[in-house]
Order: sequence, then C-alpha cells, then structure tokens
Amino acid sequence: MTKSPVRTRKPDWLRTPLGQGPVFGQVKHLLRDLRLNTVCEEASCPNIGECFSQGTATFLIMGPACTRACPYCDIEFVKKPPPLDPEEPARLAEAVRRLGLRHVVITSVNRDDLPDGGAQQFANCIHKVREICPGTTIEVLIPDLCGNWEALAVILAAQPEVLNHNTETVPRLYRRVRPQGDYHRSLMLLRKARQLYPRTYTKSGLMVGLGETWEEVVQVMQDLRQVDCDILTLGQYLQPSPKHLPVARYVPPEEFAEWRRIGEAMGFLQVVASPLTRSSYHAAEVHQLMQRYPR
Repeated sequence: MTKSPVRTRKPDWLRTPLGQGPVFGQVKHLLRDLRLNTVCEEASCPNIGECFSQGTATFLIMGPACTRACPYCDIEFVKKPPPLDPEEPARLAEAVRRLGLRHVVITSVNRDDLPDGGAQQFANCIHKVREICPGTTIEVLIPDLCGNWEALAVILAAQPEVLNHNTETVPRLYRRVRPQGDYHRSLMLLRKARQLYPRTYTKSGLMVGLGETWEEVVQVMQDLRQVDCDILTLGQYLQPSPKHLPVARYVPPEEFAEWRRIGEAMGFLQVVASPLTRSSYHAAEVHQLMQRYPR
C-alpha cells in the first residue's frame, strides 16, 4: 500500500467542532461540582466536544498530575502527587448515576509513588460504581503498575468488563516516546490479565504519526494478538503544544481503514481505527461486543 507524503499542516479530517449545547455545559458543571477530573480535559482530547455533548466522559482518578513525564502527553508531571482521596470512588459513582451512563471508562495517571500503583483505588472505584449503578458496565484503562502483577490481580478481582492498557507506540520509539515504559512489560500485563481473568475483555491502543513504519504497526498488532488481546484502537498522535513531540506524519483515513481490515483478519474482536480515535472513543459500543462474543 502506498503511503501518503509527510504533512506539516493539520488536514481537514482532523478538525473537530467545539463543544457546545446544554448537555456539554451540564457535564462540565457536574465534574466541577463533584471535584472530578477527566482525561478528556487533562489530555486535551480532540473529541471532548462530541463526548461531553453526548453526556459521556472518561474519568481520571488519583489526581490530574502524573509521576511520569512522557513527552507526548499533556498531563502535568509531578514527582510527589498528593495523597489519594478516599472519597473519590463515591463521587465518581455519583457522577455515573447522574449522567445515567450504561458504560463508564475509568483511567488514571501513573502513580509510581504508590506501592500498588493505585490498584486498590481502581478496585474501590469499580466496587462503588457496582453498588450505586449495578447495570453499568465498567472499563478500566490502567498504567503498567511497574510490573506488579499482584496489583493487577487486585484490579481484576473487582471484575471490570474491560481491562485496557495501551502499548502507545512501536518498540523502536519507546525510548523517545515512552521513556519510563517498557514494551514487553506492557505485553506481559495484557497476557497476565488474560490468564488471571479469562472472562475480562482485554484492550490496547496505539498512536501513529510519531515516525513508526507501516510494518512496525502491523508487528505490534501481531504481538497483541499473541497475548490474546481482544480489542484494538488506533488513532493519530496530535502535538498538544510546541514543547511536546512533533507530529512526524498525518496519517490519512484510508490507512486506518486498512489497519482495521488487517486487525479484523488477525482475529481482534473489535478494531476502532480512525484519525480521531482515542482509547475510550465510542467505548460504549462494548455492549454490542459482549452480545456478539459473550463470556
């Protein structure tokens, strides 16, 4: 497949409308009222207008500051974040109730300062949502927990329907893009999740446009299938500010469509691939997935 030339100007297919309307404002007010953070806001997600206007959000627990300084991410870096808030799970569950969510996505910053990486806080949030909103399905997007598989087991024991951990990029670019991460550790996390709780759907995602090759992306897809990953997301990297990593290439929609075709042929249960796809974009479609592939 012939790849498009490098583009330096953001193409039309990456332009998104600003958030507006009463529902968008209501969601923002609710988040402020309950003192909750969202990755939509902290990571400057391009889909914030669409998602907030539809009454959905991806909750960011354990604070808006991260103990890792990945050069692609817009979340603030701090060496010593504040202590965890024991009331956060209850406030999150109340937000899910008020929004009437059928599916909720819970993610977090990296908390390498904590012995369990924040695993118990994830579990507490899952349990509280189950208590307040028993009909809501739950997806967690977790950090690598520094390879602490006992901490992973704590999260999985709370039985989220979906466990997501992003590989983010290809192995060759890890040192530049994700210097405190480890590609093989991320793959092992997904493998361990499948072994510990086979009924939980596993998910991972990549950003493209950072200098990877077509073949490298396909190899990561193959590696994910080797650890029996169920769901894959692929989206375009966008530079949050001039101080972050630059975009090497804007990948056109037809290349994402081809990756989706390849991923489906590999056996992924679901492949969501487009320039604006993010880890939790259209995540509520998991209900359809669970009906097609029950466990």
